[in-house]
Amino acid sequence: MQAAAPIPVLRSFDAAKAREFYVDFLGFEVAFEHRFSPDLPLYTGLRMGDCEIHLSEHHGDASPGAVLRIGVADVAAYAAALRDKGYGFARPSVKRQPYGMDDMVVADPFGNRLIFCTPVPQG
Repeated sequence: MQAAAPIPVLRSFDAAKAREFYVDFLGFEVAFEHRFSPDLPLYTGLRMGDCEIHLSEHHGDASPGAVLRIGVADVAAYAAALRDKGYGFARPSVKRQPYGMDDMVVADPFGNRLIFCTPVPQG
């Protein structure tokens, strides 16, 4: 049996802030949203290209402060596009790492860090 790619679950605390950050700023699409009833916490599936993540407001589903690495085709172009949006809580930049990756670190409103990365071209 071949396993599919893992789907990380990140803790969130506010649906509106999560949507503003993940959808409006980063460009993820909402794959689904689920509440067991209108007054209960939200569980959301997000997708960008082949990357899928879930956000949960449910206590115990995940711990704030997670770190997630997400590969992208051109992290420098992505960082520039994000800066052009003028989001009030992040002005991401790219840092070349000694292990051969260009990394852009962005913290979400809930204490999780997303590291978008692209391998440094060889040669």
